[in-house]
Amino acid sequence: MFCLSSTAPPTVRIVHSGHACNVEEERHTERVYTIREGETLELTCLVTGHPRPQIRWTKTAGSVSDRFQDSSVFNETLHISKIQRHQGGRYYCKAENGLGSPAIKSIRVDVYYLDDPLVTVHQSVGEAKEQFYYERTVFLRCVANSNPPVRYSWHRGRDVLSQGSDKGVEIYEPFFTQGETKILKLKNLRPQDYANYSCIASVRNVCGISDRNIVFKLTNKTASPSIKLLVEDPIVVNPGQTVSLVCITTGGEPNPTLSWVSSSDSLPEKSVVKGGTLTLPAITSDEAGVYSCVASNNVGNPAKKSTTIVVRALKKGRFWITPDPYHNDDNIQIGREVKISCQVEATPPEELTFGWLKNGRAMRSSERMVITQTDPDISPGTTNLDIIDLKFTDFGTYTCVAALKGGGIPEISIDVNISSTTVPPNLTVPRGKSPLVVREGDTVELECLVSGKPKPIILWSRADKEAPMPDGSLQAESYDGVLRIVNVSREMTGSYRCQTSQFNGFNVKPREAVVELIVQYPPSVEPVLLEMRQGLGRPVAMNCRVLRAHPSRVLRYEWRLGNRLLHAGHFDQSDETEYTVKSLNREGWGEYTCDVNNEAGAGRCTFLVTGKAYPPEFYYDTYSPLWQNRPTVYGFKLQWTQMNPNTVDRIVAYRLGIRQHSVFIEIPVDGTITKGELNTHNLTELIKPAAYEVRLTPITRFGEGDSTIRIITYTVSFFLSRASGEFHCSFEEEPICMFTQDKNDDFDWTRHSAATRDTKYTPNTGPSDDRSGSKQGFYMYIETSRPRKEGEVARLVSPFFNVVPKNPYGIANPPAYCFSFFFHMYGKHIGTLNAFLRQKGQTAAEGPAWSLSGNQGDRWKQAKVSIHPTTSFQVVLEGIRGPGIEGDIAIDDVTLEEGECRDLPPIRSGAP
Repeated sequence: MFCLSSTAPPTVRIVHSGHACNVEEERHTERVYTIREGETLELTCLVTGHPRPQIRWTKTAGSVSDRFQDSSVFNETLHISKIQRHQGGRYYCKAENGLGSPAIKSIRVDVYYLDDPLVTVHQSVGEAKEQFYYERTVFLRCVANSNPPVRYSWHRGRDVLSQGSDKGVEIYEPFFTQGETKILKLKNLRPQDYANYSCIASVRNVCGISDRNIVFKLTNKTASPSIKLLVEDPIVVNPGQTVSLVCITTGGEPNPTLSWVSSSDSLPEKSVVKGGTLTLPAITSDEAGVYSCVASNNVGNPAKKSTTIVVRALKKGRFWITPDPYHNDDNIQIGREVKISCQVEATPPEELTFGWLKNGRAMRSSERMVITQTDPDISPGTTNLDIIDLKFTDFGTYTCVAALKGGGIPEISIDVNISSTTVPPNLTVPRGKSPLVVREGDTVELECLVSGKPKPIILWSRADKEAPMPDGSLQAESYDGVLRIVNVSREMTGSYRCQTSQFNGFNVKPREAVVELIVQYPPSVEPVLLEMRQGLGRPVAMNCRVLRAHPSRVLRYEWRLGNRLLHAGHFDQSDETEYTVKSLNREGWGEYTCDVNNEAGAGRCTFLVTGKAYPPEFYYDTYSPLWQNRPTVYGFKLQWTQMNPNTVDRIVAYRLGIRQHSVFIEIPVDGTITKGELNTHNLTELIKPAAYEVRLTPITRFGEGDSTIRIITYTVSFFLSRASGEFHCSFEEEPICMFTQDKNDDFDWTRHSAATRDTKYTPNTGPSDDRSGSKQGFYMYIETSRPRKEGEVARLVSPFFNVVPKNPYGIANPPAYCFSFFFHMYGKHIGTLNAFLRQKGQTAAEGPAWSLSGNQGDRWKQAKVSIHPTTSFQVVLEGIRGPGIEGDIAIDDVTLEEGECRDLPPIRSGAP
């Protein structure tokens, strides 16, 4: 294991691998990524830095206020399948590891789309004119939603219409909607204007989006829609009935389409729409409202007819008693007037009827017993019984009966007793019930005693501040004067007002009382839990602080290690207590607690004192971690730094576990590891292409510390051999060194050997052995026999290679690599062989780094070219078919090594 110091602030770069139409690089410090709606967006955030930066994708620079996919994304790749237009915008990748400022890069995603166009028709003279007669001016308006802005064109039949092509036609864009709509104006309608009109919307085939068009047939019968409702307005029904609304068209060409809407934005879930009929089975009061039938045929304005459904209902029956208003007395007395009022909520209110009974017998209005109904605008649904000159014989039970004329709804009866014991209410708080002192979490009952007959509803509210009640409402009703609060919290401390309501009682000035509630809670302390790591022989200081408590007078604190009491005492003026271990020994490791007590209970600070080492931090920016390139196995250079190595005792070793092997390796450590040192261990004999889970655990005198896990993956990304600085592929094995066939070419390269090559149809082309002269050796070649055609292309793409950084923080001067290969270009129809450098994130292909055309003779030759990539890269070998079948091109022994090419072989195009 070797060590060097390595920490680095984060850097970040965004690359794309989704279905981009176009990417404009660095325009006004941002990149614009264009994608077609419905395609897959995939953006990858490439980061460097140590410790490993945390990555976060957002749609805003600092927060997730514009959420996407339910939350921000905390991994390298942002993947959105079937992207929609509303998901366009600027996306930020943020990487931070605590060193320096976070690294942030952004890219703007522009989603392209084109909806089907819509044509609407209007005429210049009032819409009351149903027919489009001669000498009318007609406007055809075409609209399509799109990004980028749409371009419109008009056709009449097969003829293209343009401005000036017909004196009776004018084409324009309204100034206030330019680019959003296109209007075709037919001036003084002529017979030849009755035709099929096509509006074509185009975004000029960007992102492969094809044009959209719509056809409208204009005739002398073209007319805006008209409809009729075959129902009454309003419709009054009882709950549970089935209601059917029928709407028919009475005019319109083309034939209008009918739809139903309601005042509640959406139709009830159980509603059924069939043609122009809307059926509402078993209707409820919640489904009452305005229902509208809408007819549209894109000619003129849509037609709309509405009706109101009223569902009968009676609810909330209440009463109140009003003493004689001409005397300053709240009591009912013989010889004075008294009024009984009864109120219900009725739908529809005009069907509401009231009746009055005395002791079960019907009453009629008289000079002394006056029955009236209050003005609906002042107090709807209210009836009054005025008793003039109250007599002893008037005492009894009066019943108010509310009903609806249409029937089908149960009546509501309200009984009111008038007697010598009918007295106004009074409110008191029971002795010992205020102030009320309780513990947090208890269930408490606030009580107001209400006397009088009848007993009214009691209203509870907060008296000390504008705050909601425990249930969230501003006011709570109680029929027994008790307010019950479950699981009371400290925020509920304060004054609560109880107040009489006029309902079900006397219509007099409200009586009220106040109850004080005091909620006690144990001390809140910090820290609640704190882990403290320390080496042997060093001091440990623990501090426990009181944040808040009620009562605020704290009685006592106790420090313990496990169950053993260490120290106890009382607080003076301070709100904190400290305990110090002067020299930590093995017996001093463990859980320390500090309990702080008051009358309501105890708060506890907990300190976990341990000698456990912090976890190691894997180093992800290692160049060429895959350092073996043997046919079936590979090696991996594992690198890490140690988090806070000086906090605990010296790390003496690391335990390395590989889950798939079920083995553990102990890596000894010589000397003391310092912060930022880069530690290395080579893993060998890993089987291709398997991935491995590696667990690394530091060990001190305390024992094992915290572990860190990472996954080692053998991917298609290749790295140069650490020992030789060289990558070599001779195509001897079927995986062909992870080379792949390009998906966007015309045909594929073929792996073959001379021993099995069929030369029946092309005897004068192709190699007779591989580059080493072996008949059994393999190489790659393009087969140019039929059905291949001249100019068709086959591309072979290498795996990705990582760039060797000159320093760990970036690439100031791009390193050089020598790319070489052997080629065989023999035959009179040889086309072209090209070699390209393709860098990661690159959208437009550059010219070939090497190119050769024509017959080069029946022998293998070597090509070399120096390349200077600035990021991860691939090399692409491209074969282009020539004019005939004798044009096979072969390659073998592909090599990539560090440094500029030397001894470049002379190659002359077309020279055998």
